[in-house]
Amino acid sequence: MTSYYKLPIEIRTGSGASLARELRRNGKIPANYYYHGEANHNLAIDKKAFIHAVNSGQHVFEININNETVYIMIKDVQYHSVTEEIMHVDLMRIRRTEKMTFSIPLVLEGEAIGIDEGGIVAQVATTIDVKCYPNDVPESISVDISGLEFNSAMTAEEIELPLDTVLVSSENTTIATCNPPKAEVEPEPVEEEIELAEGEEIPDEDSESDEKSQEDADQDESSEES
Repeated sequence: MTSYYKLPIEIRTGSGASLARELRRNGKIPANYYYHGEANHNLAIDKKAFIHAVNSGQHVFEININNETVYIMIKDVQYHSVTEEIMHVDLMRIRRTEKMTFSIPLVLEGEAIGIDEGGIVAQVATTIDVKCYPNDVPESISVDISGLEFNSAMTAEEIELPLDTVLVSSENTTIATCNPPKAEVEPEPVEEEIELAEGEEIPDEDSESDEKSQEDADQDESSEES
């Protein structure tokens, strides 16, 4: 039997910005629980427990509403635009007998054949959306890129999905590419320009040298006379 992370929650009776700020000061996160055909509930979730649940890698969690065990997925998380603090969470009830859409991380495996020709592999998509039963949600999906050729791309339709799992993302979604390395462009040398006033000419280096020699000779004559 599949085991789910139990997320501790409290039902809150009030709402509003001031109450939400007070909850966050006390280490809790304001949340909403909803499911079609049922009444919505305002909840408070312990912040540390929520972060631990998210980091567990699971997609389905267990909560207790009015002494009833229900299963939920995290539908949305709102963050502060500056501090990135978790501001609010939406929880949606799911039925374990109904297929749901989940966003699953992708893990590239193998060495692309195009590497032998000097290609560089880049992962373009890190997740894809699939539909499956909550009991069968994979922590990640492995993508074999060993057949990825030089100067080519791999799309979502080429991924081998687990049993009873259906692709929701577009089949044309690019997952990985194998392209030649980008050529380094050397900056063009910049010639120093001399700004001249109207009517002036660029001084000749030989003329400057002759003038310098004449100045040195005049100084030597002055020294001898003194």
